[in-house]
Amino acid sequence: MATNDIHYSKAEHGSALECSHFEERKGLLSEDYNEKPEPDTQPNVWSSQKVAAVAVTLICILLSGAVVRTLLIAQPLHPNLLFHRGVLRSNGTHDFRRTVLLVSIDGLRADYLDRGLTPHLLEISKQGLRAKSMRPVFPTLTFPNHWALMTGLHAESHGIVGNNFWDPVSDTEFHYNKADTVYLSHWWKGEPMWETAKKAGLLTANLMWPGPLETASGASPTYMIPWRQPVSLDAKLDQIFQWIDLPLEERPQLITAYEPTLDQAGHKYGPMSAQVNATLETVDVFAKHLHTQLQVRNLTDIVDVVFVSDHGMVDTSDYTLVNIDEILGEDGMEAIEHEDGWPAMGIRFREGTNETMYQEKLYQASEKNPGQFEVFTRETMPGRWHFSNNERISPLYIVPKVNHVLTTKKEGNKHMTKGNHGFDNTEVAMQAIFVAHGPFSAVTKSLHQSKRRGFLDLAINGWHSTSDNTYVMDTFANVEIYGLVTKLLGIEDFAANHNGTVGFWDKYF
Repeated sequence: MATNDIHYSKAEHGSALECSHFEERKGLLSEDYNEKPEPDTQPNVWSSQKVAAVAVTLICILLSGAVVRTLLIAQPLHPNLLFHRGVLRSNGTHDFRRTVLLVSIDGLRADYLDRGLTPHLLEISKQGLRAKSMRPVFPTLTFPNHWALMTGLHAESHGIVGNNFWDPVSDTEFHYNKADTVYLSHWWKGEPMWETAKKAGLLTANLMWPGPLETASGASPTYMIPWRQPVSLDAKLDQIFQWIDLPLEERPQLITAYEPTLDQAGHKYGPMSAQVNATLETVDVFAKHLHTQLQVRNLTDIVDVVFVSDHGMVDTSDYTLVNIDEILGEDGMEAIEHEDGWPAMGIRFREGTNETMYQEKLYQASEKNPGQFEVFTRETMPGRWHFSNNERISPLYIVPKVNHVLTTKKEGNKHMTKGNHGFDNTEVAMQAIFVAHGPFSAVTKSLHQSKRRGFLDLAINGWHSTSDNTYVMDTFANVEIYGLVTKLLGIEDFAANHNGTVGFWDKYF
């Protein structure tokens, strides 16, 4: 697709940003002295005071050299300067401010990187940093997780509790493919990182990342291209570098981009299919071209690139159907007023329904058929899911185990796909990726190489990235990404409340 097929709008952002520069310190020893030295009337012999002064000077020089050498070893780069949002750095021809490019590849399961089909992503991880995996929020669906990545909030906190759900407060339904309602700001709670950046005076760009056109407070990205398809990866790459090549005062410092084709292939053909492998290779070539374009512009030490995904994908070619209507009966099915989500099922019964009776039927069925599904109320949801404290979450939730499908006798398997997600966020097949490259990862590797930190592991056997120069983080929650990006941009002081861990990234800097 030609580059000019993408059209975007530039939001008003007020006057040009003020440049922050560090003034050079004035030399403390550069003053001119008017007094002339008195003629030396003494013999040309050093006094004991002079000898002592010279000795003290030499000792100070030696000690200062040792201190400087120690600092250089322990702290090769000063994070306060490297990650200050106002510092200008040159690529040799142009000035740049700190810049972060966050790219989400929908449905890129963590162990896809072990198939030998992503040499460029692995090479980037060898030059940078990689996590064993990244844990999505529950439910492991596209919209809840992309907004978790953007805000650092769990689904119960940011309000996008599924790809489709009922809101009893507004008495309306959210559905991911209904453009007339999905962009309405009242659905989207929390503060996305591009709003935080705007508060700090930074320009931002959003390339199809799932979310609203503007937040409830009226904030929007400086440059915004809403979701539409199909748009090729080449066209998206061209658009990213159109933004990066803008003049300094028009250039965004935060760019977020979204790519769905791998997820689409996983659903249609299954995660073990040749089509998924082919799409995975295409995504890897995109990563290569992106990195190459940064190298051509001499920006690899200026722009931090963070590749993430929202969730994994499980093979559902071998599945067991669970007919909910056989459990609830005809009366129970007719008593359902709203049904949320998939593959999990949130149930809201009509007013006046004997909910306790139907809950008990579901509990008994789950106990009779262990390993098929579990039944929860908001009060009994596992605490690790952080999925209870929101009215948008159905009072009764049925969560299937992997390879089990909730359906009815009438629907059967007609909506079944060969790959799916939405299951427990601790399932191996649900885990996402984290790969980073740029100044951030350079600092992290320098800290690791000093052998003063033990928070990174060398890549373990069984991984394709087994180079001694590859450093692998333990699995972490995706709500930490908001904190990382605000830290990289130097805007932590502007950050909103979020569910990430306070100080989580400090040791990596």
